[in-house]
Amino acid sequence: MTTDLPVPPAPAGGTPDDADKATIAVRGLWKIFGPAEHKVIGTPLLELTREQLAEATGSNIAVRDVSFDVRPGEVFVVMGLSGSGKSTLIRCLTRLIEPTAGEVLLDGEDIGKADDKRLRELRRRRFSMVFQHFGLLPHRRVIDNIAFGLEVRGEKKSKRRERAREMLSLVGLEGLGDSYPEQLSGGMQQRVGLARALAVDPEVMLFDEPFSALDPLIRRDMQNEVIRLHNEVGKTMIFITHDLSEALKLGDHVAIMRAGEIVQIGRPEEIVGAPADDYVRDFVSDVPKSHVLTLRWIMRDPRPGDPLDGPAMPSDTIIRTAVHISVESDKPICVVDDGRLMGVVDRVQILAAIAGAREADPDPDLDRPDPDAPGAGDFAHAEPGAGDA
Repeated sequence: MTTDLPVPPAPAGGTPDDADKATIAVRGLWKIFGPAEHKVIGTPLLELTREQLAEATGSNIAVRDVSFDVRPGEVFVVMGLSGSGKSTLIRCLTRLIEPTAGEVLLDGEDIGKADDKRLRELRRRRFSMVFQHFGLLPHRRVIDNIAFGLEVRGEKKSKRRERAREMLSLVGLEGLGDSYPEQLSGGMQQRVGLARALAVDPEVMLFDEPFSALDPLIRRDMQNEVIRLHNEVGKTMIFITHDLSEALKLGDHVAIMRAGEIVQIGRPEEIVGAPADDYVRDFVSDVPKSHVLTLRWIMRDPRPGDPLDGPAMPSDTIIRTAVHISVESDKPICVVDDGRLMGVVDRVQILAAIAGAREADPDPDLDRPDPDAPGAGDFAHAEPGAGDA
């Protein structure tokens, strides 16, 4: 039997009630560049293609009616190709670019209604940003680059230097505080950028393709560094990237953008296992499913005669980590959450998932547990190297 993998409920847009639980709640966000910026929304002009709209009005829709929630302490990744609107979107969140319409709520506060003084306060104390090209001040030593945000905030020199030294240690750059940026490698410079962003103790960290200019091995190291830092400091993070493997590795939730719109939002396993359309399906076609999907996606109900005393593993175990257990045991793996048997997984399902077969789901009519239910936890950070094998 050939079927698509089951489609679990995805947290796609969000509702007003969800905004009360979110650190960042985005509702109906638009950004239109050009002379017709405030004349397009709500008119038949929206039916035109981007090219037709540009020809008719000289304007371009960069972000189109985007809504999503970022929960406290999670890494929310926005992924898309060049021109998809992802960098414009992240700049709209702090009004580095003024949105045309919509709301951005920080713990329920509408950032769009903040006056200049309040907006500066939010940027200095509650947000921090890590850019692609580091943005370090070449005439300042590393420790002063890290302390720069605290200096802008008016902190005393002794206090900001002490905090900067703490951040140097956190990102593994002890002993380099007196160096200048030009004396450091690209990876080291980006660590300084991370340390500077962390020094102000922000509530939300924003990353705009911070590793795209780095060599592959350094990029992988920096991805692992972000995961480590997130596990240690627990900051809410919004991460922009054009790299799918990076998105799947880092994100608790991933939003895929195309032509200014969000096509799909979900956990990495949802993006890979249940793509919303052909566009997303093409994106994930080369992703090894066994590196991303969990036992939840391939388990089945026990059949008569199935031994239920085999090895037990939780449902959020990544399939590839269960391979050696499956090989070592003649009995099916028992998928157990909170002491409750959720299903079983045998070698046939494991091998089908490794082969990337869509037939990996042996029972498409099985009523699977809700991935958001208690016990079905996120897995993105349980296996930091999942994208490296």
